[in-house]
Amino acid sequence: MAPTTRGRSAVLAAISLVAATTLSATMQSAAAAAAPVPVPTKSNMAAGRYLVTLADQPIVAYQGGVDGIAATAPIKGAKVNVGGANARRYRDHLTRKQNGVAATVGAKVKDRYAVATNGFTATLSAAQAIELTREPGVVSVTPDTWNKTNNDTNSTDFLGLSGKHGLWASLGGTANAGKGVVIGDIDTGIWPESPSFAASPLSTTVPKTKDPYRPYLQGTTTVMHKADGSTFTGTCQIGEQFTASACNSKVISARYFGDGWTSIVPPERRADYISPRDGEGHGSHTASTAAGKAGVDVIVGNRDFGKISGVAPGAAIAVYKAFWTGKSASDSGALTSDIVAAVDQAVADGVDVLNYSAGSIFETGPDSPVQAAFRTAAAAGIFVSTAAGNSGPDPSSLDNVAPWTTTVAASTIQPYEATVQLGNGHSFVGSSTTVEATVGPKPLVLAENVRNASAAISDAQLCMDNSLDPAKVTGTIVVCDRGVNPRVAKSAEVARAGGVGMVLVNTSDLETDADLHTIPTVHLNVPDTAAVHSYAATPGATASLAPGGTTGQPYPQIAPFSSRGPSVTNKGDLLKPDIAAPGVGILAAVAPPSNSGHAFDFLSGTSMATPHISGLAALYLAQHPAWSPMAVKSAMMTTAVDTKTASGADNTDVYAQGAGEVSPSDMLNPGLVYDSSEQDWLAYLEGLGVDTKTGVKAVDPSDLNYPSISVGQLVGSQTITREVTATAPGTYRATVDVPGMKATVRPSTLTFNKAGKTAKFTVTLTQTTAPSGELTTGSLVWTHARTEVRSPIAITPWSVVAPNAVSGPAGSGSTTFSVTPGTADLAPQAIGPIVGPSAKGSVSFPDNSEQDFAFTVPEGTRAGQFFVTPDNPDAKLTLLIAYNPGDGQQLVLVGDIALDQKRPLVSLNTLKPGNYVAIVVTLGNAPGTTSTPFTFQPNLVTSGGPTAPGTFTVSPVHSATTPGVPVTLTASWTGVPGDKPATGYVAYPNGAGTLVTIG
Repeated sequence: MAPTTRGRSAVLAAISLVAATTLSATMQSAAAAAAPVPVPTKSNMAAGRYLVTLADQPIVAYQGGVDGIAATAPIKGAKVNVGGANARRYRDHLTRKQNGVAATVGAKVKDRYAVATNGFTATLSAAQAIELTREPGVVSVTPDTWNKTNNDTNSTDFLGLSGKHGLWASLGGTANAGKGVVIGDIDTGIWPESPSFAASPLSTTVPKTKDPYRPYLQGTTTVMHKADGSTFTGTCQIGEQFTASACNSKVISARYFGDGWTSIVPPERRADYISPRDGEGHGSHTASTAAGKAGVDVIVGNRDFGKISGVAPGAAIAVYKAFWTGKSASDSGALTSDIVAAVDQAVADGVDVLNYSAGSIFETGPDSPVQAAFRTAAAAGIFVSTAAGNSGPDPSSLDNVAPWTTTVAASTIQPYEATVQLGNGHSFVGSSTTVEATVGPKPLVLAENVRNASAAISDAQLCMDNSLDPAKVTGTIVVCDRGVNPRVAKSAEVARAGGVGMVLVNTSDLETDADLHTIPTVHLNVPDTAAVHSYAATPGATASLAPGGTTGQPYPQIAPFSSRGPSVTNKGDLLKPDIAAPGVGILAAVAPPSNSGHAFDFLSGTSMATPHISGLAALYLAQHPAWSPMAVKSAMMTTAVDTKTASGADNTDVYAQGAGEVSPSDMLNPGLVYDSSEQDWLAYLEGLGVDTKTGVKAVDPSDLNYPSISVGQLVGSQTITREVTATAPGTYRATVDVPGMKATVRPSTLTFNKAGKTAKFTVTLTQTTAPSGELTTGSLVWTHARTEVRSPIAITPWSVVAPNAVSGPAGSGSTTFSVTPGTADLAPQAIGPIVGPSAKGSVSFPDNSEQDFAFTVPEGTRAGQFFVTPDNPDAKLTLLIAYNPGDGQQLVLVGDIALDQKRPLVSLNTLKPGNYVAIVVTLGNAPGTTSTPFTFQPNLVTSGGPTAPGTFTVSPVHSATTPGVPVTLTASWTGVPGDKPATGYVAYPNGAGTLVTIG
């Protein structure tokens, strides 16, 4: 379908409260009825904490324009000076405007931001939040929602960093690898006593010329002169079990940001330190992976795992704790406001790299507060590395999809493995770090067969706490199913019950993990699970766990859990993820109290992949401190190599691997780079339909100067423009190949007489044999001598581009509209008219300003329209539609907001099945009234579903068309009752359609 503006959905980005965990009986099933009746339900938008972002540029991006205040944005290659006179005056200016905006709705500012983001937090009612979206100068009003951390046998060896011929050696050794660079880690904090962070203490002695980058103290401020010529200033913020002495010349600064979290999680529900100290272990793991000390000996129990190092062992670490651990999962994570505050401070401190191994449950738009803060950080010269997410292998499951960040997928490295030897002679190899000597043969039992009498079978199968009977378990090897509780908690339960070993089995196709279990454990995947289950159920079954063995799996492969594209918010016009890095079975530092007493542990996730890219960026910036973040990203992407499939073949799934596996040995000599700046990013946002309030002219998102090429809806033919900057002189020749497409590069030869020169070229892509609606992938390669500059290409030819919605009168009538076909035959189908069941409601201002309705979207639903019709024709109401993921998770806003209208209407051209909530809000009663009664009506478009009286047709039904040439369609209807709004739908062969509002 044709792109549409984001409308007010870009302003109020989500719903603040969690969804109800139960629904009425009529709403439980995904759609027994084709047109379920909406059910009134409790309000979901009661008062809450919101983050309000304003249009005026923050300090790091301010270019001037306010009388008496000069620009504060740093020049290219420099860092922002937040302590300067102009920065202080401009901060005061922003503060006054923030106070003024809050005052318009009677709100008070709680926390404010001015460096990387111009905004504030405040407690707002639903009406106040919606009212603020209408205020001039307000970019977004966003609920302070939860964000969660994402979870060769040595990754630095696998990447070719170590050894006498490795990258570290070519950079002058580990001490120089990243020297003069500061990596900021936004995570769960730091365990400063870890050997990975051991370093000399900070002193007040100013460094000499021979060691210019040594950090030192000025009072309580840490100062470090950096490779790019600017200065980092931080502090060691004291707090619970954290003193100023916890920082040193490795961990040079540590701060914590928890105003949002502590405001909603009371002390009795917390399981963390109110300080930079790591209460979970995730932050220590990511920080030590990125820049931990070189050559740290790791011994866990009696097993020696050799030495580990951070990717950039010469770099310094600045800690920004924004993620917190509660006693329950629902109280753990980070509030958006705390993350924005952390980014704001990191930019002010002067970090060079930001590591963000976290994300939202659902894909957040590039205009969301966190991504907007990352945009200004990147504009200030900071490389931002973000996790793709751990929701794979489902398509469109990733987060952190903005172009100014580097989105990282997780790949495998050589695993630690051991063997399960069954008594029937069969053997299976799986992941293991705890089988040092042969265990067995011992009785092999299924967990459900050795359960406590009071335990549920389902709990015993998962080896939940206290589910196993010691009288039956002692001396056995227990088979436990993966799922629900932590993997290491399962082995702890087997150990408690007296078991001597565990076989952990996946019940579906997932990765296996080399966890540090309490007892010897081997983790197996399907189909081996079925054989082990079957044998263990037989009388007298035995097994042994033996060290060694190999599955023979090729690596690197993209981990099954690694989130996949395409990006929904980018409409397929920006390829994400960007790149892959090791993220399975990564050994690094953790916090011992929350990790079974271990100082180190194996963790898996895109969270683990992300700091590999952060560390490599630090290596790059130490060598090329003046390079922009986008140039560094481009160098990594265009020198990456394909990962492997399970068969060992090259992987071509760009939605899984992006450009491929990062190749450190090649990245420092890219030949050409694709660079971009904040003006380019703002134009890209405008092209997505986001009103940036900057006046920047929109560009097609596919034309953003990016190291990959992606077109989500190619109709006939499209020409993409790129510009490259040479990092080495020479003549580069283009080769392009996209199956099913005719691809032409002009010019196909580029010559540069010196580094730094730029040149533009175009790539024209025309559909030939590629099927409509199906992704086709290829690549563009520029070659000079032995240098190859490779860009992945992802194209989806589209059969038609058409308007999302059109409208016409009640009763009988017609409307014409233009569509652009991508094929030689257009065969539209008419569905309708549709009039869904309705429900009555009433709202009054200010005491009862919200009424919600729960409804279910059944399987097979194509689209929907949602109407609110006030009884009083002069009344105005606001309508929002939100998806309810259940399980206490937050509601997710879908579509635009129908803001303060006489008949609010939300049209959704795609609707996934499941439970939804309609939220009706009044911002004020109509004159002379004290309440506003209304009718809510959902019209759901389902193939073969019920229709209203009357007819609905479209013409022409069949016509010869020319791809890329617009044609006119006419939708007509007769005899449609006029007492309720009706919907027609014109369906196209590719699954898209146009909604027709009747009446």
